[in-house]
Amino acid sequence: MYNRNKVLLFGLTLFTPFLLYSQASNDSIRKLKEVILKAKPYQEVIPVQSLSGKLLENLASHNVADALRYFAGTQIKDYGGLGGLKTVDVRNMGTHHVGVFYDGVQLGNAQNGVTDLGKYSLDDMESLTMYNGQKSEIFQSAKDFAAASTIYLRTKRPVFENAKKTNLLVRFKTMSINYFDPSFRWEQKLSNKVSMSVSSEYIKSNGQYKFRYKRNNLDGSVAYDTTATRHNSDIEALRIESGFYGKLNNGSWDAKVYYYDSDRGAPGAIVENKFSDGFRQYDKNFFTQASLVKDFSKKYKFQAKVKYAYDYTHYVARDTTNILGEIVTEGAQSDDSYYQQEIYFSAVNMYNILPTWDVSLSTDFQYNKLNATRKGIQTQFSFPQRYTALFSLASSFRLGQFKALGSVVGTYVQEEVRYNAKAPDKKEFTPALFIGYTPFKDYDFNLRAFAKRIFRMPTFNDLYYTMVGSSTLRPEYMNQYDVGFTYNLPMVNNGFLDKLSIQVDGYYTNTKDKIVAAPTGNLFRWMMTNMGQVKGKGIESVLNVGMHIGKVNLATNLTYTYSESRDYTKFAGLELSSYGDQIPYTPWHSGSAILNAGYESWNFNYSFIYVGKRYNGNVNNIKVNEVQPWYTHDLSMQKSFAISNYLIKGTIELNNVLNQQYEVIYNYPMPGRTLKFIISIEL
Repeated sequence: MYNRNKVLLFGLTLFTPFLLYSQASNDSIRKLKEVILKAKPYQEVIPVQSLSGKLLENLASHNVADALRYFAGTQIKDYGGLGGLKTVDVRNMGTHHVGVFYDGVQLGNAQNGVTDLGKYSLDDMESLTMYNGQKSEIFQSAKDFAAASTIYLRTKRPVFENAKKTNLLVRFKTMSINYFDPSFRWEQKLSNKVSMSVSSEYIKSNGQYKFRYKRNNLDGSVAYDTTATRHNSDIEALRIESGFYGKLNNGSWDAKVYYYDSDRGAPGAIVENKFSDGFRQYDKNFFTQASLVKDFSKKYKFQAKVKYAYDYTHYVARDTTNILGEIVTEGAQSDDSYYQQEIYFSAVNMYNILPTWDVSLSTDFQYNKLNATRKGIQTQFSFPQRYTALFSLASSFRLGQFKALGSVVGTYVQEEVRYNAKAPDKKEFTPALFIGYTPFKDYDFNLRAFAKRIFRMPTFNDLYYTMVGSSTLRPEYMNQYDVGFTYNLPMVNNGFLDKLSIQVDGYYTNTKDKIVAAPTGNLFRWMMTNMGQVKGKGIESVLNVGMHIGKVNLATNLTYTYSESRDYTKFAGLELSSYGDQIPYTPWHSGSAILNAGYESWNFNYSFIYVGKRYNGNVNNIKVNEVQPWYTHDLSMQKSFAISNYLIKGTIELNNVLNQQYEVIYNYPMPGRTLKFIISIEL
């Protein structure tokens, strides 16, 4: 019944636009404006990478997490398969330090601080943008200022050409690993100032794929070498999203409703005698948000945002074997449900004191609540509630070829828990300074540097999770420093080179009071504690080239990252065995390449990703903990053609062309070669 209702709901949302469209005009075919992957020009004081337009559409990626792998300095932790968890880490500062914003409002998870990017499809994405530090502007919320790095997911806005009032796109995807994915997007012009959109996507797959499991002993002899099928990576998911967009005199507003419902396997680690497990996860995620931007005068600008979110997670562990393949008791199973609620409000005021001097004051308020139940077991869950107030005072100043941006963020946190009389309040102030300089007026060459202090609050799991959390945890503090440049080569008229941009940054990070899990004399009972220190440094480089040869348009994006992130943790004044080691899953070398070629109605895309040697989560940098490098080649080809007033696109994608057997996370094998077919009809 659950599956039937989900299919019926998708079918209803799918065919409703057709009924409305039958009464609409088909005057013209909508054309997408082409935008390429780029590093922003010298006006951007802060390092930024962006992916949009044709490159985003033809990237042969399944979700947002796959696409973000092509940004320099990012590492995606992928726990395998379609249903596996997918998180992002920037500059090895930790997933919790990355602020992910969906149409301008941050995606939150007070329970564990992790945003699962596998839930977000690329179908409706207009652009993905990543900033190290924050955006190069001060007209933003206090949450934007408070993040160590930010990723902005911007969905498509309706665009109507000529006298057209309706746009409708229907798409169907299938893969060689039993994958069924129909979707649609309907856009309607309600008036000259108001438009709306509705989109939906349904995904169903058994998630099964072949993989090779091979392990060597320290002497080089083969310990295990077998081919098996990945199980418990199935997924059935439904996404429904609706947006309204309006224009005001000297302003605009928008509102969005989002719903995601999934039933998926949570694939476990592949170890000796254990190739399947019984972990499952059920999610229901709902949020509604709205924003308003208004210029009240030439000097004063105002922005307001509001959001309500409700998240339900049901996690079931019916596994009957442990990592040694031994039978465990029924008591080792769990059936947990978590209920999160969030209320968020933000107000931003910006005033132009002088033509070259702006100031802003941002005020954010957020309320989070977490409830939990465990089936068949009575537990004293803390039922925490958190009230967070953030205030940011920022200023930007421009003098000739020099630009400076500074900000101070104040954070006040108050918590209430059921089984503690009162959790201690927390107050923090964190400053940031960004400087940009263009030394040559005739050349698009920009130098930049920034310093920023960040902290993160412990999550509800860190503080209150039964037998693990510690309510006395302090926030995790980090200092981040960056210096770099961007150079855009001037183009010659009538030349074949349309764009050449180089971006290079070096950075240094220092994290103190790092929140880590430490044993308490019992390996089955751990405690969260502040005892860690991690120091990191690295170099990121991005090269963008755009050119044309006759009617063939070429776009190339190359990235390379060198990174070190070492653990200098001490416990009770003593150095741990991992002191000075590279932290888990941090490769010294990584990079990516994208080559896109377009000729009339044909489009070809090649992409490559490389991740070098790193160590798994067993802490010490010893031979047995090494995780071998991996790389993948992906190809896609697209053909567009028009029939009457219909624009039809057919796409063939070949992922992991060489069928490499690899793991992003140790013992979580990834799919081998897969073939994907996509057909879309635009009305």
